[in-house]
Amino acid sequence: MVKFSEEALDRTFAALADPTRRALLARLGKRDSVSVSELAQPFAMSLPAIMKHLDVLSDAGLIARAKTGRIVACRLTAAPMEQAMDWLNRYQRFWSDNLDRLAAFVEEEDKWPSNQALPAMPASSPDRASPSSAGSTQAPNKSMRRGPTRKK
Repeated sequence: MVKFSEEALDRTFAALADPTRRALLARLGKRDSVSVSELAQPFAMSLPAIMKHLDVLSDAGLIARAKTGRIVACRLTAAPMEQAMDWLNRYQRFWSDNLDRLAAFVEEEDKWPSNQALPAMPASSPDRASPSSAGSTQAPNKSMRRGPTRKK
């Protein structure tokens, strides 16, 4: 069984939950190393806001930053995403197994003869009581007086 660090998974999923951070990761996935100013360019937010997003990604271990002179470059690190994918794959197998069983059931049902009619339901008569245990309520009489109104 694969051992997962809950804290690391929590940080990874929290970082991936934000669309801006996912877009930053997508941009980083296209190139090896990208400067922070290049990363921030297409976004309609301030550089400090981008830096906060990069801090979250860095804390989750999804990016690595390196400073050369005055330029800070970022690169994608995929190890935390690999752990998240391993965790998600357990549930993918669960759903695949269940959907395979459903498909087999439907295919088996398709083999039943189509000319075989379902048994007819007995016609209900108005004097017979409903088979349910819940009591029925009678609709209110429309000729009843109106209730009190609030006047100012």
